[in-house]
Amino acid sequence: QVQLVESGGGLMNPGSSVRLSCVASGFDLNYYVIGWFRQAPGQEREHISCATKSDQRSYYVDSLQGRVTTSRHDAEKTVNLVIENLRPEDTAVYYCAADFRAWCPDQSDPDFEYWGQGTQVTVPS
Repeated sequence: QVQLVESGGGLMNPGSSVRLSCVASGFDLNYYVIGWFRQAPGQEREHISCATKSDQRSYYVDSLQGRVTTSRHDAEKTVNLVIENLRPEDTAVYYCAADFRAWCPDQSDPDFEYWGQGTQVTVPS
């Protein structure tokens, strides 16, 4: 059974950092890219990042440029997302997702096959 389980969310102070983790199981991670997405209340889901097994990393949200990093640890079947200098507008449910492809898309792409349940990050104003 395919599972993606996110953790690490919570109530965060503005200006602090958060590290979110996604643990994958039930499929061969070697053949999948892992993406992170977020969805704020009343807004569409945003594609934040993508990571391949071959160390390709892509980022798609302008407001996160310079503040976001994704790392992939296949031995632990874990992909992390770190956001620094958190802002109230980073408040959202954060999801990881997996898709059967070799390369990350050039542009944001919501068409990923498997999804986690999400973890809430709240940054008060």
